[in-house]
Amino acid sequence: MHKAPLDWHKEENWFFRLSAFQERLEAHYAQQPDFVMPRTRFNEAISFIRGGLQDVSLSRSQLTWGVPVPWDQSQVFYVWFDALLNYYTALSFARPGEDLTEQFWPASLHLIGKDILKFHTVFWPAMLMAADLPLPQRVFVHGFLLMDGEKMSKSLGNVLDPFEVMERFGTDALRYYCAREVNFGQDGSVSTAGFEARYEGELANEYGNLASRTLAMVARYRDSVVPDGEPDPAIAAEFDGLAERVCELLDRAELTAALDEIWQRIRRLNRFVEERAPWKLAKDPSSGDELDITLYTLIEGIRVVTVLLHPYLPETSKKLLSALGREGLDLADARLVAGAGGATVTPGDPLFPKT
Repeated sequence: MHKAPLDWHKEENWFFRLSAFQERLEAHYAQQPDFVMPRTRFNEAISFIRGGLQDVSLSRSQLTWGVPVPWDQSQVFYVWFDALLNYYTALSFARPGEDLTEQFWPASLHLIGKDILKFHTVFWPAMLMAADLPLPQRVFVHGFLLMDGEKMSKSLGNVLDPFEVMERFGTDALRYYCAREVNFGQDGSVSTAGFEARYEGELANEYGNLASRTLAMVARYRDSVVPDGEPDPAIAAEFDGLAERVCELLDRAELTAALDEIWQRIRRLNRFVEERAPWKLAKDPSSGDELDITLYTLIEGIRVVTVLLHPYLPETSKKLLSALGREGLDLADARLVAGAGGATVTPGDPLFPKT
């Protein structure tokens, strides 16, 4: 609570007849149950609508700054109505000499914070309906990152300094942590200790070490050339449909769930290394074919997860794919295939150096 005394003001304003769109909004929500995501936010929005919509002031008369109301120069637009209009109107002048409206509207996914849900899931759809314009296909509402149970705030000083983290660990690590630590769409706590645990335990040990040891083994046992072969059937089965599953989750803005799908395969590849023990196979001349299958499976598996990790770790992905001798980022190639050997690998520095 702000605890400041309230001052009553009275003024004449122009109103948007929000109440006239009660039934249309309810019908839209009924017809498109994924219009607002996650579901908890959908329920919050529809509850507000069903509670009864009242007309809302779209102008202010006692402000000296703002965008003038065209038909009444004594009034300026309430800032939210002016801001919301820009989602659509800015497309006609954002790029000089080019109208981008048909290319970008309606938006396929509108991403907002939970504190502005009412404006974007009630007011804005009603405004578009009033103008006979198409609505965004979906609105995804994200939560807050918390520290010590409270929303991060400069005034409180309870912040995880992104610039300090980026300078020490890089932007990829910070991007990964934010997507991994808190289920996207929900509130969740972050901390310096949590970041360092994810960095060392997952990025450095599970992913970075998997890549480093695999590249080193190909260099040592096969003169840096990926052997031809087919992926291990058990691993291939666990990777089957992975790209489609990840894309499906990303299309629904389920960033954390998509990342978890990828990370499960990284952990599976680490177990595969221990199960096959390539260093033992390399000592047995009769195990040459099995060693080839093992190394080929690891290289292919790392390539696939790295392509899928590109939205989370863009710089790291490009660096590792280059080291694998396979630089393609096409999602259509994010699946285990046979007979893709012959590339020359180039082991290098650790992807995520420990500090």
